[in-house]
Amino acid sequence: MATKIYIDQGHNPENPNAGAVGNGLREQDITYRVGQELATLLRADGDYEVRLSRPTATSSLGTSNTTSLRARVNDANAWGADYFISIHTNASENAAASGTEAFAYSQPSRAFSLGEDIVEGITNVTGLRDRGMKVRPSLYVLRKTAMPAVLVELGFITNPGDAALMNENPALFARGIYNGIEAFLR
Repeated sequence: MATKIYIDQGHNPENPNAGAVGNGLREQDITYRVGQELATLLRADGDYEVRLSRPTATSSLGTSNTTSLRARVNDANAWGADYFISIHTNASENAAASGTEAFAYSQPSRAFSLGEDIVEGITNVTGLRDRGMKVRPSLYVLRKTAMPAVLVELGFITNPGDAALMNENPALFARGIYNGIEAFLR
């Protein structure tokens, strides 16, 4: 039986719920591309069924931040996903801030363990700093999903190096997430 992975490409192409900006890039464009690359890898594997929150570049969910988040969670819950992975880019006032981190609702949990493997998978292929796995029960997509859910911050869109790597090689980040999923499930 195929494992059902729900890939939530964080944010909408335009407001409501547009993402962070930095170095001339938009979070929602990077998360869209990484999600598409990840879906391609998972589908090629044959062990996975995949659903994307944003199947097209113009897909927009909800009419506010709240309804956008609710639409993503409700779609994953209704589909019966086994795992929910929300893809984001980080941002900081400090342009030197760099690296990959992820969040889960609680620890210990399957989501926390999956997140550790995903962060390790990304940092192994990108060379970015491992900022670790953290607990963040306040995040809607972690709190309201019926399955283990991880929110991944790929890198900092406000850091020129991280931003360039995410923009120029979204497939590398997708490969890191895929490797993390594989490490966790195998």
